[in-house]
Parts: sequence; C-alpha cells; structure tokens
Amino acid sequence: MPRAPRAVPTWLAHPLRWQRLPIPWPAVVRGALCAGPLLAAGLATGHPAAGVLAGLGSMLAGVNDRPGTRRRGIVHIGLPALASAFGMLMGATLQTVGAGWWVVPALFAVGFVSGAGSVAGPVRSNAGMQMLASTILGAGMPLSGAPWLKALYLLAGCLWLLLLRLVFHPPRPAGGPLSGERAAVATVFDALADALDAVGGPGAEAARRRLTAALDRADEALRLRRLLRRRPSPGERLLAERLAAATALCEASVALLWEARPLPARVAEGPRRFAEALRTGRPPGRLSAPDTSSPARGAFDRALLDAAVVFARTEPVDAAGADGGPAVISGAVRPEERESGDQRGSGAQREPEDQRVPGERRESEDQRVPEELRESGDQLTSGDQLTSGEPRKLRSEAPPVRRGRSMFGPAGRDYGLRVGLCIAVSAAVALALRAEHWYWLPATATFLVKPDLGPLFSRTVNRFAGTVAGVLVFAAAGAVLDGWWWPALVAGAGGALLPFATRHFALQTVAITLMVLSFVHVSGDPQAALERIVDTSAACALVLVVGHLPRLADPRRRVGHKVTAALRATETYLGEVLRTEPGHDRGERLVRRRAAYRALGEARAAAETAAAELVAARGRNPDWLTVVTAAERIVDAATACAVRLDHGARRPTPQEARRLCEALTAMADALEDPGRPGPPALAAQIPPVPGCATLTDVAAELEHLRGFAGAA
Repeated sequence: MPRAPRAVPTWLAHPLRWQRLPIPWPAVVRGALCAGPLLAAGLATGHPAAGVLAGLGSMLAGVNDRPGTRRRGIVHIGLPALASAFGMLMGATLQTVGAGWWVVPALFAVGFVSGAGSVAGPVRSNAGMQMLASTILGAGMPLSGAPWLKALYLLAGCLWLLLLRLVFHPPRPAGGPLSGERAAVATVFDALADALDAVGGPGAEAARRRLTAALDRADEALRLRRLLRRRPSPGERLLAERLAAATALCEASVALLWEARPLPARVAEGPRRFAEALRTGRPPGRLSAPDTSSPARGAFDRALLDAAVVFARTEPVDAAGADGGPAVISGAVRPEERESGDQRGSGAQREPEDQRVPGERRESEDQRVPEELRESGDQLTSGDQLTSGEPRKLRSEAPPVRRGRSMFGPAGRDYGLRVGLCIAVSAAVALALRAEHWYWLPATATFLVKPDLGPLFSRTVNRFAGTVAGVLVFAAAGAVLDGWWWPALVAGAGGALLPFATRHFALQTVAITLMVLSFVHVSGDPQAALERIVDTSAACALVLVVGHLPRLADPRRRVGHKVTAALRATETYLGEVLRTEPGHDRGERLVRRRAAYRALGEARAAAETAAAELVAARGRNPDWLTVVTAAERIVDAATACAVRLDHGARRPTPQEARRLCEALTAMADALEDPGRPGPPALAAQIPPVPGCATLTDVAAELEHLRGFAGAA
C-alpha cells in the first residue's frame, strides 16, 4: 500500500508563500521619482552625502507607501519619517563624538524601545524599526555633515515621497472629493456581498474575516479625516452614516453566516449596488423583495432597507452628529461638538427623549423607502415601517485602544529584549570583525527580528536569498554600465520595484539591497557588494541563534497575551448581548462586536506567525489557531443570538448567561496565567442552553476551548 505523502512543515513552506496583490502603479511611479533622482541630484550638484541621505529617506518612506487615502499616507509615512530623522540624529551624534564600543549599549537601548513598539500597532512598530535602522546607519556610514544636517536631509527625502503622494494621485471619481474614503466604504459593501455569496460554503469564515478587515480599514479612513480639519463637512457625516448602515448590515450578515444556509444570488446584489453607488455617485437602484423566512434573513432585509434610506438622503440627518448618531461614532465628528451641532440645526426643535411614548415611531418624508428603491409589487406593512430617518446610535467602530500603555508590559518587554539583544550582539560581532564597515550586520538584523513582521526563520531565509540576488544584479549593472550616473539609475530601478515587491520579502530585499548598495557605492565604498553577502550570512546566523533562545522564542509570551485579550473582548461582547433588552439602543453592542472582531484579528495574525516559527517547544503550547477559531465562532454565534433576541426569541435566564460568561472569563484567566489553579468554572462541564440553538453553539465552543485552557 503506497504511503501518503507527508505534508511540508509550515515553517518550511512559509518562505515560499507569495501574496497576490494588484500592481500599485502610482506607487511604482513615485518610487522611480524618489531615490534615483535624489541621488542623481546630489551627485550632479557636488553634494553626494546629501543625495545619499535624501535617497535613503525616500527608500524608508517607500517601504510604508501602501494603497489608501491621502490622509492615511500622511500618518503611515509621516510618523515613521519623523522617527527616522530622530534616529539619524542619534546615530550621527554617536559617530561625531567617537562613541566606539559605547555604541553597543546605545543600540541595545534603541533596539529595546523599537522592539517594545511592536505591540503598539503597525504604524508605531514601523516607526520604531526605521528609527533603529537610521540610528545604525547614522552611526556607521562614513558621511560628512553635522548630525542635525544629516537628519534634515533624511527627513527631506521622506517628505519628498509624501509630497508626491499628496500632489500626484489618480483622478477623483464621480463620487466627489472623498474619493479614498468612499472607496474604503465601498470595499466594505463589496466584502459584504462576497461574504453573502460564501454563506453555506467552505469559505464562509474566511470571507467574514475579510469583511472584518475591510471594516477596520474604512474605520481608519474616516478617523483620519479629522487630522487636518476640525469640523467635518456634510459629505463626511453622510459617508459616516453610510458606514454605520454597513455595520448594521454586517451584523445581520454574520447571523446569516451562522445559519449556514446558501442564499439566492440576488441577496448579494443590494450591497453590490450600494458599493457602485458610492463609487459613481448614482442612486443604487431597486432592491430585492424582503424575505422573513428566518430571523437572520428578516434582520438583514430590514438593515438593507434602512441602508436604502440612508443612501437616498443627500444631507446627513444628524447635524454635526449632535445626537450621538453615526457621524459621531464613525469618527467623523468629535463628541465635544455635539452642543454646537445642536445650535446649528435648521431651527426645528428636537423632541425630548423623555417625552416620547415608548415604541412611538415618527412619520417623516425620509423615513420611508423611496419609491424608486422598491421593486414593483413589494409592499411594506406597518410592521415594516422604517425608523432610519430618526438618528440611530449605530457605532461603526470600537473606541480607540490605547496601545502605548502596553509597550512596556510583559509582551513589550519580551519583544524589546529580543530586538535589543540581537542588535547588540550583531553590533559587537561586527565591531570585532570589521570595525570600518560594522553597520551592515546590525542593519540586517533590524529587518529580521521584529516579532510582528513575520516568522523569524522565513524572513531570515528570504533576506539571505534576496541579498544574494540583489548583490549579483548590482555587480552585473556595475560591470555593464559606466559613469557617475549608473548608481542613481540602479537606485531608481530599486525604488520602482519596491511597491511591487511587497508581495514577497525576498523580492523586497532585492529592491532594498539595490538601493543601499547604490548609496554605499556613492559614499566611498565601491567594493562593498560582495562583502554584503558575507555580512548578511553572519547576521542571519546570529539572528537565528539569538532569536530562538528559550525565553525569546516562547510563543506563549508573544501570542498568549493577544489571545487572552481576544477572549476577554469576546466575553465582554457576549455579556452585552445577553444584557441588552429588546428595543434598547444597539450602539454599545455594535461597539463591543467590532472590538471583539478586531482583537480576534490581531490574535489570529499572531497565532499564524507563531505557527510558522521554527520552535522546538511547539508541543508544550496550546494550538493557538484552534483557540482563536473557537473564539471567532463564539462571536459569530453571539451575533446570531443578538439578532434572534431582537426578533423575540426566548431570552436565557440570568443563571445561564452568567454561567457562559464566567466560563469564558475562566478560560482567559487560565491562558493568561497557566501556573494559577483553575477556577471552578473551568472544571465544570458547560451544558447546552435549552431552547436556544445559538447559545448552545456558544456552549459547545466553550466546551471545546475548555480542553485547551485546562491543558495550558
């Protein structure tokens, strides 16, 4: 009998993974206009050091030049640019004072801060990494000039790329000036339609995760609109209301995903029409007939009609978000502007909340579905009357998490220790072996050891392969080309390749190697190309050894805190679902759901990275991906439960609700502190909830999780 082929280990297959992404042609053009032309300008004017530093700054900015809105570019490029300039100032100062071996403890301190920033979110993580790289290059590269002048040249190169991004951008679509933000919200509706198409199939959970990621990007795009403008425009508030309508649709769609019944193709047509309306500015057209075959389907069609009302409006219903409606909650308006928003209203007096009759619904012109949005023959009963014209407190994003407070928590300290120790060891070895060109070893280690950037073994293999390929290409270019201009040409080619190279780390390393070798060649080391292979080999070996030390390589210390935070966010959302009474404001529930999915997304990313690591102690750790998947299913089932409770399903007793929440809290405690004795809620079996299929699913997933928590 033939043997079944063995599966390739994840840590061995990960270096070969390739991301399929569209080619960002605007970023390619910007990359071609940055490093190469800046280096050529420095050479042509007799200031090669200025050209090298400006080109280096544009290269670092190009790494962060990703698709998104212009304000997103300001944050994702601008903050790392400031950190890079500060790092260059520190490094150049160390070089000026002749620090010698004192550079090792200095780099350990900078590396510790850079590594600790890995837990503070991707923007601050990139800023920390580039600050460390700039510090190393400033301390090691033999460039003339005062420290402050070097930092200024580097910052100028970063700002040059940012200026190109702000000035040269694709033409705005017919949808209006909020082109990037509209595109981000339209992507949410597209992802929602894809998720509806996947209902009942094997790709349903993956489609829901893509939908969550699209919501996160749209939330960020709307929040960043506040950077350069204090009071949002009516268009921004209207777009925020449409994102809030998308959030309500997403809640109902998760309930459909939980039911796992394949849907007719026409169900996904509504979200696709909304996406097209956002991109073109045209009305979405007619919607499909309502269907109340299940609570989830009825909730979805109700949310679809509510969204139709929002899209039919040309002005936001909440003036400046004064009522705490979608414009406030989506990030388009600051809560402190509510009073002024009330003063700027049209003069109509708002009915006090405490004087309304419970259950009373207002009649107004924009509370009804427009005739052109209804299919012929569709009729709404009095029970189908819409209330979307009345400002509803739909919250499309969770409150901002203050990540900076956890930078020096247990996970931040472990991350910082890993980066700082690798950088210090690399710098010490390099100073002992080749004091005149020591900076390449720690600079190479900088782009490898950040724990949030990917599996260490995979990045090390790809870094070595990319460096060898880049050196060979640069050597071939030097053999064929001649003259002072050819390093600038190679740097320009590397800059153009960099946006495309985000598909694979080895290809990105090729682009960076081409540019860095061009800078080194111009700065006075023309024979450095082949030495880079030796230096990179040594750096990769050091990083593999130091990075896999027992304390630094333990997945529990790098993943456990994220999984624990995700379980606590899941428990908070489940408790909110079971506490909220029918007819009460759903805003807080939507906030908790978004926070839970966001925490679960971060935990899944960390768990997938840990699963691809080369770790000898893998068997002593829980299967983090299984834990995260079970928690995601709990949130899905809790969302379906919330929809059913809104439609009159039997509410669980307080004892049943408390038992489920206590069990989830006990599991989070057990994963957070494995040495502590488990509470009674962890040892007790979790029975199903009679008469409630959704909470029975929650209990089943909790029982599944109990084994992992008990084994922790």
